[in-house]
Amino acid sequence: MSARASRGSAADNATVVTSQKVREGRTDEYQRWQDKTNQAAREFEGFVGAEVYPGAGEENEWVAVFRFSGMEQLTAWLDSNRRQALLDEARELFEGLPTQEVLRGGSPAQPAPDVVTAVISHEVKPGSEQQFLAWQEKTLKAQEKAPGFMGSEMFKPVEGVQEHWVVVFRFDSREHLDDWLDSDVRAKLLNEGSKYFTSYDVRKVGSAFSGWFQFDHDKRGNAPPNWKQAMSVVLALYPTVMVLNLTVGVGLEKLTIREYIGLFLSNVLSVSALTWLLMPIVNKVFAFWLVPSRVAGNRRAQVLGLALVVLCYVVAIAVFGLITHQIW
Repeated sequence: MSARASRGSAADNATVVTSQKVREGRTDEYQRWQDKTNQAAREFEGFVGAEVYPGAGEENEWVAVFRFSGMEQLTAWLDSNRRQALLDEARELFEGLPTQEVLRGGSPAQPAPDVVTAVISHEVKPGSEQQFLAWQEKTLKAQEKAPGFMGSEMFKPVEGVQEHWVVVFRFDSREHLDDWLDSDVRAKLLNEGSKYFTSYDVRKVGSAFSGWFQFDHDKRGNAPPNWKQAMSVVLALYPTVMVLNLTVGVGLEKLTIREYIGLFLSNVLSVSALTWLLMPIVNKVFAFWLVPSRVAGNRRAQVLGLALVVLCYVVAIAVFGLITHQIW
């Protein structure tokens, strides 16, 4: 469930991440209320978008993310009578009060399938800010070595709005995130960092939709280079088109559907297959080659990934040549 608008600048975005535990049996009521809340937020100046995700933590936990074009616009929404009335209306739907973190800046994320995001807020001891930042940098260096790590962002407190320091990081699966959170390395780091903060809170957010290439929060690079994207798309597109031609295409010919309509239907099917089936698989299998931070300075991974993609090309061509009896 989501609501989006196209206004606003990523550089000045202000985001609020709200976590709420919905009472058992009240999920449908909550979703209707959340849709109503999304619509109300959309009417406020500076609204950029809203997404709602089932929590990847406790059962019946939901996470709502609202983005505005600036902190002033976000606080106008947070402090509005309209929002307060909506919160009062939903009081009986929640177990306890919702928690929220306000983040200044950052880019909207559209994580790939199975990606899990952790939002961790820290109450830093006064005067320990620089030591906390140094500890976070050390933690990030250790985290970058963890399997499935996709990137991290740090958000400083916002005076008068958000007093906590917030770290947002992503892993390519719930399993990899849990492995990191439960690791001995992190346990040692937390023990060391406890000198600089009095408490911290972890919330996990899972999402189900993605674009084709979503490594935009990798700290050391954006999306894969264009040539890698092109090769990856061809790797998924060629078998998709061939399978559709040999199945759906034949069926459409028998139904004598006009060519331009048949082409439209084929495009819908091929794009859907790419977006929700094949490209997620390609991204996951070739992540070692596509994710910029994983392949940086690793010549072996570069060569291996390229060789595997070319090998897949050859295998796919050979297979469809045999199927169509046109192998030379």
